Amino acid sequence: MSSAKPFLSDNAAAVHPKVWEAMRAADSPDNPYDGDALSAELDARFTDLFGRECAGLWVATGTAANCLALGTMCAPHGAVVCHEEAHIEVDEGGAPGFFLHGAKLILVPGEGALLTPEGIAAAIDPIRDDVHQVQPHAISITQASEYGRAYALPELEALGKFAATRGLGLHMDGARFANAAAGLSEDAGEAARAASGPVDSLAFGFIKNGGMGAEAVVLFDPDKAAEVRYRRKRAGHLQCKGRYLAAQVLAMLEDDLWLANAAHANAAAQEVASGCGDRLMHAVEANELFVRLSPKERAALREQGFAFYDWGAGAARFVTAWNTAQEDAIELGRAIASL
Repeated sequence: MSSAKPFLSDNAAAVHPKVWEAMRAADSPDNPYDGDALSAELDARFTDLFGRECAGLWVATGTAANCLALGTMCAPHGAVVCHEEAHIEVDEGGAPGFFLHGAKLILVPGEGALLTPEGIAAAIDPIRDDVHQVQPHAISITQASEYGRAYALPELEALGKFAATRGLGLHMDGARFANAAAGLSEDAGEAARAASGPVDSLAFGFIKNGGMGAEAVVLFDPDKAAEVRYRRKRAGHLQCKGRYLAAQVLAMLEDDLWLANAAHANAAAQEVASGCGDRLMHAVEANELFVRLSPKERAALREQGFAFYDWGAGAARFVTAWNTAQEDAIELGRAIASL
């Protein structure tokens, strides 16, 4: 892929130079694990960003971030409600069952991989409130969704109200949280609050957005932090040189780099979308595009040097990143338009 025009995944993008600089700056002795000065800054930085008290803990992967947060909401005998194509169901290798010690996932359909209170109610209302049936304990939503759709604040507020009424925790898988937020506001605080709404916990993704190997578990109930720390250690995710993970997260938060990177990726996605017309399978609200293309058309694009994933028999997925060259995005849009 090194010589191709890369639209495979934002996971394949380079690490932002400021992240490398921050890691080099952290390369001096400090307390191990999360007792260092940089890790100690995370709570305050996330509190400032979201405008409500929260705790922030680094982890190395989004899978760990999701499952450690869900572990504070769901007992082993309970269930997490999620979309039927949610990452925790389709792409995490059974990790929720492992981290949550056998807890079940209740799968719900929804257009664009988005959940609604009505859809969730249809799935959980038939469950009897007795010991013979697994009871829902939490809801997990993805921002932006697995099809690049973004929840607007009113939709999040409706889900939050539903969750509170039913006594359920509300978790957000934010692997592409920055991309969803960048589409809602240019102000970092406003964007972060609008994209998270009333959720109880957030897996804040940085790796897809220019990070190297650090994500964050953001807990809007700071009292849950102690539990997550024990769970993180038990799961093998307490790194002894945690300052290097904290440095990455802080570098992305500094001067709102996280939002600027995502805005660039979103703009590149719109350049591509301008050439897709009615081939688009879903509205482009972040940095992913799902495009109807025949095998012959996909082969033609690959012959022109574009790298991307097939998406079933008749479609392809294109993902832009913080460093996608504008000329590549424009060229891809034109190439699709000319098919």
